[in-house]
Parts: sequence; structure tokens; C-alpha cells
Amino acid sequence: MAAQHGEQTIDATERLAEILNENHRGRAVGVYAICSANRFVLEAAMQRAQRDGSVLLIESTSNQVNQFGGYTGQTPGQFASFIRKIAADLSFPAGRIVLGGDHLGPHVWSNERAPSAMQKAAELARHCVLVGYTKIHLDASMHLAGDPGDASAPLAEDIVCGRAADLCKAAEEAHSQLPRGSPAPLYVIGTDVPIPGGEWVDGRAPEPTRPEDVAQTIRMAKRAFEASGLEAAWERVIAVVVQPGVEFGDATVFPYVPEKARALARFVETEWQGIYEAHSTDYQTPAALRQMVRDHFAILKVGPRLTFAFREAVFALAAIEEEWLGNRKGIAISQVREALDEAMLAKPEHWKNYYRGDDAALRFARKYSLSDRSRYYWAQPNVTAAVQRLIGNLTLYPPPTSLLSQFLPNQSVAVRAGQILSNPVALIHSKIQEVIDHYARACGGEA
Repeated sequence: MAAQHGEQTIDATERLAEILNENHRGRAVGVYAICSANRFVLEAAMQRAQRDGSVLLIESTSNQVNQFGGYTGQTPGQFASFIRKIAADLSFPAGRIVLGGDHLGPHVWSNERAPSAMQKAAELARHCVLVGYTKIHLDASMHLAGDPGDASAPLAEDIVCGRAADLCKAAEEAHSQLPRGSPAPLYVIGTDVPIPGGEWVDGRAPEPTRPEDVAQTIRMAKRAFEASGLEAAWERVIAVVVQPGVEFGDATVFPYVPEKARALARFVETEWQGIYEAHSTDYQTPAALRQMVRDHFAILKVGPRLTFAFREAVFALAAIEEEWLGNRKGIAISQVREALDEAMLAKPEHWKNYYRGDDAALRFARKYSLSDRSRYYWAQPNVTAAVQRLIGNLTLYPPPTSLLSQFLPNQSVAVRAGQILSNPVALIHSKIQEVIDHYARACGGEA
């Protein structure tokens, strides 16, 4: 993963490139990217990858993790250490992890003028590479203060590609400072979403990217790389981000329609050295995910769907706790659902611009929206304490099978079959892995 892990990291990064090359050649294999800093999600993903014996790709966005801390409070180095610590705790080989930077660019500083914003974005790219990130999505598609043109329209492609090349140059310079043999960064270009972590708010399904637009992005990016002396780096551009026609919003999922993306699939086979990276694949059906991989969307990004599953598990355990322990004297119930809502109300900046409606609608959305803006709040101290109390209560007082069957029926079956332990952490992991399993199987994992 990080540079100090030497040969193991090279193996993981090279294996990632091999899988994508196999997909380009027509084999229905791919990689899913875990886009989350939630510890339970990361643990569940490592457990699944351990069973598969597969490479595990974990990514952080520029607003989630950056040199100033991001909304998680973590720098790239701290995030890399966080991942390594979880891997060590689970005896998962750190050398099987590929760290990726998603939407690395000036988004976080888009209210600043280009010289200042791009300097900070380049510094972020350098930080990521120096601590062992080996998959870098270069995204300079956003307008910065003072940029020409209509800020509501796409930024001119030549500006986007020129800035992406500048970011790539910073990453390449950082790599040159690493020990000999450190894996060279793999790059992803292009974008299909307005902001990192965003989701669709329109009422219509998005149109798949046109092949001619993909061709223009690739052509102009290649020209910008060559103008900056980055020919060697261009050979390591493994994917371009396109819109396959899938998205999700507050209460809507737009499914993958293979017929609409057929031209994109053909373009990979005849016109492009790499494959596609698909964002916002959350909530797609297992069959849709499998078809996307067959159609060369070989990197499937998933984030909110995993924390949505985590929330489902926690809420189910809270209901079990209430039924099982709510009337027992001397036991303090966790009240985790209340703690979460209080945290969201106290700091509404992560959801207020995404949810619509009256108080009842907002209260519902804070809990059950597919956008899962609650994912920003689980690390708040009071919420974390409530989750730990919930886990402690149900560990000390294990609930009966009847309650597990009522609120976590799949996990109840797995417990009785001896497949998982009957403890709250294992139940949470199992619930999250129900989602990860869909992605793993779509990408060729059969465990």
C-alpha cells in the first residue's frame, strides 16, 4: 500500500492493472472501489477480500481527506495509517490494498482563483503519492473563481485537461522522491458528476456519455500530457470516467440500461487503450453490476450504499435493543437513532442542501434517504459513543434468535448455520457484506 511496503504494494498495483487489461481484452472481470472512511465498512470489505484472496481498492475523495484534514479530519498520511491499522487488526495483508484518490483536484478550493486553488490541489496530489496512493483520479473539471465562461456550464475542455496534466506532473514528481521500485501511479481521467460525493437531483435519468465526447476527452488529455512531457505517465492512464446512465438520488435509482451504453462498450474495444470507471453505481441490481463489468465499466465505485447498509444494521440492532432491554432496570439504552438525529440537526451543513420538504419529510430523509447524508455523522463523538453502548449492551445481553429473525432475518439464518458469530459487530459486518457480495461477484469473485 504505502511506499514502505515495497514488493507487496507493487503486486497489488500491478494486479489491479492486470485485471483491467483482462477486462479490455474481453474477460468479464473488474474491481470495485470502496469509497468510505467508515471503519465498519472497511472491516467488512477486508473480510470479504480475505475470503476472495483479491486486491482491495479503497478510495478517499478530495473533500473527505486532504492536507488540511477534510471533513473526516484526516490527512492522506493519517488515512493511510488508519487503513493499515485496520488491516493489522484483522490480519489482512496490507500489500493487497490499493489506495486511490478520487476527484483529486481543486474542488475543495473552487471559491479561490486558479493559481491558489491549483497549488493546493497539486499539493494534495503530492501528499497522496508520497504516502502510498497508487491510483489517482485527476479531476479538474470544476470552475474556479475568475474562470472564463458561464459557471453553470462545463468548463472548457482544454482548461480541464491542462490542469489535469499539471496535477499529474505533481504526482509524478512526488513518485520520483520515493524509494526505487515503488509502484508508479495509475491514472484515471474525466468526470461525470458535479461534485465529489454528490448525487443526482434531477428527475430524469442521465444520458450515457457519447463516444465522440469520450474520444475528445482522451484526445485533448493526451495532447496536454504530451505538452507537459508526461508521455510515460500517459501510458499509465488506465481508465476514463464516463456516465453509463446510472445514478441515484434522495428516493430514486436510475438503473443501468445496456442498450443505451452499447456504443460506449464498442468504443473501448476499438478506440481506447483502457476501460471505464463508473461512479454512483450504488443501489444497482446484481445483474446490472455484472452487465456493467461485461460492458467494460471495470471499476465500480460504491460508497453511500455501504453506509446505508451499516445504518440499516445499526437501526435493526437498536430496535432489538429496545425490545430486549428497554424495560430492564439498571440498563441504559443506547438511543443511537436519537443521537444520530441530534448530531445532524446540530450540524446541518452536510444534508440541508440535499433534502427537501416539510419537517416530517426532512426527518424521514435524515434517516432513510438513499443519499445517506447520515454517513457524515457517525464519527461525531456522541454518535460514536451511542454505537459503542449499543454494541456493549447486546454483547453483554445477547438477544434471542426470535429477535434476530425479526429484525435481521438473513443474519439470523447465518448465525444458526454457523456462518457468522452472534455478536453485534459480526452482524453489522454481515449486513454490509450483503452489498459487497454483489460487487465482488460482479467483478469475478466467487467466494
